[in-house]
Amino acid sequence: MKPLLLLDVDGVLNPFRRPDPGYRRYRCEIGGQVYTVHLNPGHGARLLELAIATGAELAWATTWEHHANEWISPRVGLPELPVVPMGPVLGSAAGEMFKTPHVAEYVERRPFVWFDDQVRREDEDYLRGHRGLDDFLLVPVNPRDGLTSAHLDAARRWLTLSGFSQGP
Repeated sequence: MKPLLLLDVDGVLNPFRRPDPGYRRYRCEIGGQVYTVHLNPGHGARLLELAIATGAELAWATTWEHHANEWISPRVGLPELPVVPMGPVLGSAAGEMFKTPHVAEYVERRPFVWFDDQVRREDEDYLRGHRGLDDFLLVPVNPRDGLTSAHLDAARRWLTLSGFSQGP
């Protein structure tokens, strides 16, 4: 089973503070709403390199859902990716984030790394108690700064040391 690399958009690829010069500003329109996002075109190449090096599959785990393929992927240099369906907002069982049950359903028993700015201990507890999921790494991203080399390095280390890396 190929491991998964799950990506959030807001707070991860689109940081909340004024971004560094490597970021570009874009205006996106979804359902009549206009959003301004700041994206680093270099993130795509780094994420693809991580996926190739570890034999992992990239997927969106974001409320942008399929809009991430339309608006985010081409601006950061990613191909169209599979999308974790978010479906209806489910009630929290123990304080976990609303996306967590949807992620648990999507990954089934595949190992995964999840880059998100809202993952906490409650999300880890929920996932560990859900149908025996225990092969995962939650990578909390500071939403002010977004995705960094340290986050990517942590994912690479975990996938390699855990024996999930299936890279060349």
